[in-house]
Amino acid sequence: MVRPGGIVSGPTLMALTDVAAYAVVIAHHGRKEMAVTNGLSISFLRACKMETIIADARLLRLGRRLTTVDVRLWQQDENYLVAQSTVSYSLP
Repeated sequence: MVRPGGIVSGPTLMALTDVAAYAVVIAHHGRKEMAVTNGLSISFLRACKMETIIADARLLRLGRRLTTVDVRLWQQDENYLVAQSTVSYSLP
């Protein structure tokens, strides 16, 4: 999970993004066992140190079959994002 220089790996940040987005899906649709990630696009904006990472997930679109969530990751200061992602989930 850690790259040389004490940097958090991209796949680890993507996993955090997916979990945060899924929490939003559960909060709005209830527990959906078959909700699956349909797409995940992420932009890494700066190196992420081995410190506390905050994920802010916000609902962009709530549909019957597709839900889209914006997720922003930062450390210490919300104005300096580590990554930004758009995640979509297919619902049964």
